Amino acid sequence: MQATYWITLAMCLAPALCFAQKPRRCRSPPVYTGGMTVGTQNEKLWAFGMYAYDGINQRIHFGEMGTYDNKSFTYNALMLYNEEVLYEINHKDKTCVKKALKSDFHPMEVPKGADFVSQVVLGTSSGPGQGLLVNNWWGDMPDKSGNYMFSVTEFGCLPVSALVKTKNFGWMTVSYYNNILGADPNVFIPPPFCKDAKLEVGEKVDFFSIFQ
Repeated sequence: MQATYWITLAMCLAPALCFAQKPRRCRSPPVYTGGMTVGTQNEKLWAFGMYAYDGINQRIHFGEMGTYDNKSFTYNALMLYNEEVLYEINHKDKTCVKKALKSDFHPMEVPKGADFVSQVVLGTSSGPGQGLLVNNWWGDMPDKSGNYMFSVTEFGCLPVSALVKTKNFGWMTVSYYNNILGADPNVFIPPPFCKDAKLEVGEKVDFFSIFQ
């Protein structure tokens, strides 16, 4: 009887102990696609679009449309970090701008210097399938220019949102949705009209500079 008591007690406590553990830093799936929205504190920039992420070959492709200073725009960018090249693509005019890209590719993951903030449920945990368990992390930007808050799902480590302090816009918010594992490899290949594009001479750009 005493043995049964302790076994039963251990079974009851195990789930509570598991959920009480502090979430660990994680890395998102190596390849996936999804939608995203971007907004800024000073209300100068608002955009939405689609993106494709390939952490294995260090490639990111996204296309978006939105407004900047009350003027509408469309933007399509292909970042090939292994080649240190960024393509700004205009499918309508069939033009392509080729720029030098900084090679410091950062995988989609919770950064090493991030501190765990909280674990929350988006929606509700009162019913099955009605909520999403999310972990929130906080840290400093690599260049010490500001702070960020990054939210990922507890299961799968998929991005949910990011809040980043920028020099030109103040706080920038990014929301991710409709993530699908895998990606069409063709989205990472520059279109034929980019073949003759010449590399622009100038300072190398990075992921955040394309929003500025």
